Amino acid sequence: MVDVTKWPMFSLMGLQELSSIRRACVFGTSANEAIYFTHDEEVYVFGLNCSNCLGTGDSQSTIIPKKLDMLSGRMVASLSYGSGPHILLATQDGELFAWGHNGYSQLGNGTTNQGVAPGLVSTNLLNKKVTEVACGSHHSMALTDSGEVYAWGYNNCGQVGSGSTANQPTPRRVSSCLQNKVAVSIVCGQTSSLAVVDNGEVYGWGYNGNGQLGLGNNGNQLTPCRLAALQGLCVQQIVSGYAHSMALTDEGLLYTWGANTYGQLGTGNKSNQLTPVQIMPEKDSRIVEVAACHSTHTSAAKTQSGQVYMWGQCRGQAIVLPQLTHFSCTDDVFACFATPSVMWRLLSVENDDFLTVAESLKNEFDNPETADLTFCVDGKFIYVHKAILKIRCEHFRSMFQSHWNEDMKEVIEIDQFSYPVYHSFLKYLYTDSVDLPPEDAIGLLDLATSYCENRLRRICQNIIKRGITIENAFSLLSAAVRYDAEELEDFCFKFCVNHLTEVTQTFAYWQIDGNLLKDFIGRASRYGAFKN
Repeated sequence: MVDVTKWPMFSLMGLQELSSIRRACVFGTSANEAIYFTHDEEVYVFGLNCSNCLGTGDSQSTIIPKKLDMLSGRMVASLSYGSGPHILLATQDGELFAWGHNGYSQLGNGTTNQGVAPGLVSTNLLNKKVTEVACGSHHSMALTDSGEVYAWGYNNCGQVGSGSTANQPTPRRVSSCLQNKVAVSIVCGQTSSLAVVDNGEVYGWGYNGNGQLGLGNNGNQLTPCRLAALQGLCVQQIVSGYAHSMALTDEGLLYTWGANTYGQLGTGNKSNQLTPVQIMPEKDSRIVEVAACHSTHTSAAKTQSGQVYMWGQCRGQAIVLPQLTHFSCTDDVFACFATPSVMWRLLSVENDDFLTVAESLKNEFDNPETADLTFCVDGKFIYVHKAILKIRCEHFRSMFQSHWNEDMKEVIEIDQFSYPVYHSFLKYLYTDSVDLPPEDAIGLLDLATSYCENRLRRICQNIIKRGITIENAFSLLSAAVRYDAEELEDFCFKFCVNHLTEVTQTFAYWQIDGNLLKDFIGRASRYGAFKN
């Protein structure tokens, strides 16, 4: 499953908010805006709000997600963003909404006024069902369920395919040689446009200065033109970067063309390609997905075996050949290596039923239905699994090997530790984490010392350090001395000295062991605590 918190925009969210997210998109010139859709079909936005791109009705930035009431209950089918930025959103009912930057009429409403809130785009689209949207830097495209392509907005290079370079203020059908074709996919570069039709042919139009239309030249194209170099290939997926393009065929072959300053074509050099060239032919596994977006010079691909490759501009470096990554999806490439770290598509973060080994173990802790061993502490039962305890803890491994009858299912009584402490210890063996207040962490520190669990000792010491107060400082110091935790003892001692007047007035100070008190006073004196 994709982890949306790999994008910094989402890293401040709590678990409850994160679990509500069904789909999400991070966009903007600095990846500073985000939109997400919840399981109950609500839409939220947050971020910098450049050009009113959040659609909240005002120009205010917000780090707290705001709901877009106008879109409540409408399920998203497709979403895209431009450089202004402006946003296009198609619902599953086929409605098209647009908002944000509109200096070139890229919202399709016939004006150049910024869209402060989502507005329905209806001109020439009445009774049409929009299934897919695409944004270039300042132009827009929509695909209908009947395979018609509409375009509007900035047209200085012919990117709306109208045959001229005049801006197009409202949606207009892209015809020319697409007139009798059924388009199945659309995509935009910064100032170029591509479409795939149902027989796998690819058509391009707009800016072509870097060869991003793949036509064999670098002249702009004011109307759609078929990529003859892909003749005989059935293209399944196309994507565009800032000024490069990629196509994936139904046989899993990958072709790239256009700008290559950052190695984004993956050819091993930085030379532009005016016509498509096949890359990665030597890979054992066929390619099943390619990724790019018009905001970046980064490319990625995923193979049938699940390997993810990246190339192009990756964290400022020019990677000229596809580099194998440790990622499990192409989305992670853009989260971690693209500049800006925007999303190349509307991201699906829906949970599936699959649980990792770690998640499964967490779920089985203290489960009487699957447990084969029970501990009784303070009259309460804790249900565990012998095998996990043997794998995770040397104390239990030795205990079971030395005098344990594997056929016996019995209850082990524990009387030297409290229930919260022992429960937390056993849970730690299943989860690698501890959730205890500092006072109880003292007892767990004792257990960790007894069982020679050094990592657990360090965790307990950190909990105690973070939880030290005037009231409990002497108790914690006493515990650190008792359990021979030198680093923790030093930390608690310095805290007590730094707050000496307040600490010596606490109940814990007057309950302290006489010898420990003498040692403390002597050490504090040497430390200079009593000097005027």
